[in-house]
Amino acid sequence: MVSCRRTAPQTPSIGEAFVGPAVLKIRSDIPLQSPVIATVKHGDRLEILRQRRRFLRVRTPSGAEGWADERQLLAAEDMQKLRDLAARAQKMLQQGQATTFGELNVHTQPSRQSPSFLQVKENERVDVLLHTATSRIDASRKSLIPPPAKKVRTEEKRSQESKYPALITPKPPGPPPNWLELSKTDLSSALPAEEREGPDERRAPMDDWSLIRTKGGDCGWVLTRRLVMAIPDEVAQYAEGRRIVSYFSLGTVQDGEEKKQNWLWTTISDGTYAYDFDSFRVFIWSLRRHRYETAYIDRNLRGYAPVLLEQIELAGPKAGAAAVKYPGFSVCVEKRDGQRYRRQFAFLTNVVRYAGEQPCETPQIQRGLAAPAPLKVAGQEPQSPESFSKRVRRRVSTIARHLLGR
Repeated sequence: MVSCRRTAPQTPSIGEAFVGPAVLKIRSDIPLQSPVIATVKHGDRLEILRQRRRFLRVRTPSGAEGWADERQLLAAEDMQKLRDLAARAQKMLQQGQATTFGELNVHTQPSRQSPSFLQVKENERVDVLLHTATSRIDASRKSLIPPPAKKVRTEEKRSQESKYPALITPKPPGPPPNWLELSKTDLSSALPAEEREGPDERRAPMDDWSLIRTKGGDCGWVLTRRLVMAIPDEVAQYAEGRRIVSYFSLGTVQDGEEKKQNWLWTTISDGTYAYDFDSFRVFIWSLRRHRYETAYIDRNLRGYAPVLLEQIELAGPKAGAAAVKYPGFSVCVEKRDGQRYRRQFAFLTNVVRYAGEQPCETPQIQRGLAAPAPLKVAGQEPQSPESFSKRVRRRVSTIARHLLGR
């Protein structure tokens, strides 16, 4: 009767976490060879039972208990940030569409170690919203369970006189006579990467990421090098080895039975940079030569997304003439003083005219990689298991109350 119990005891929970990947397998033990006991989906809530290094023992909504990698789990704060990102991205203007030649993982953050909660299928089109460059170094999460407090020993130290006299410590040697020359720093390493004479091998490797939006409205980060911008090949052939960052249609032209579009694009040279593009160009369709020609080009600049298509006010050629609105675009460019200005251009049929500038707006989405939020845990770790005698007394009292009907 002592060993009888209606239900098996459950391990007390010390916190909660949410599934990051699209599908996560919960295993009976830490090794990958361990059998799978349950499968959970993105957003499912898990109860945290205990921690072993970077692995957590969790309980699924169905009650199954097993092990999962902590890096594949999100805190409640991370889940809220992901929902906020999707809400803000729905209002952002696309910077062009892109496709992929194979299945592409969509991550919660611009990091390879972040969970992949969605997959883009081959040849599926997605909206490209913005870019960012981040280091490949993983942003570590704070420890799940704080280290136990150190026990303060109250034992008094024995004050015993040493049997041997204290040793006399000699004075440390002085600095060398040329210590000023030895302490000089190579100031070339403090310069920006593009201003150094040669490549800096000590610089951490970087990855370029793009924020995308799928047809279903899901938003996340993908590696930019896996995307192919969907601008027509008859225009993309003029990229001259540069990567097309964004592209926009500036209207159509009727050439006989064919209808052609005028295009604006931004490009950047190979590499990873803190800015989005270093040149932009306007292509128009020539009705006389029946081919694309350059109407405007600007190079060697630092541009930032988004590029906007908007109505631009342009003053008339005569003095005192009222300003007239024309279709056009604007780009955000950083000047030598470090300030960013939005330069506006009006597109007049086949001519691009500069119309002025104003300070750039505050970006809608914070770029860069943020450290994962700490997982929410209880104020203390689960209590140590009861002794055998306590378990016997507790079970006897439970059975006695059941038999007496209390």
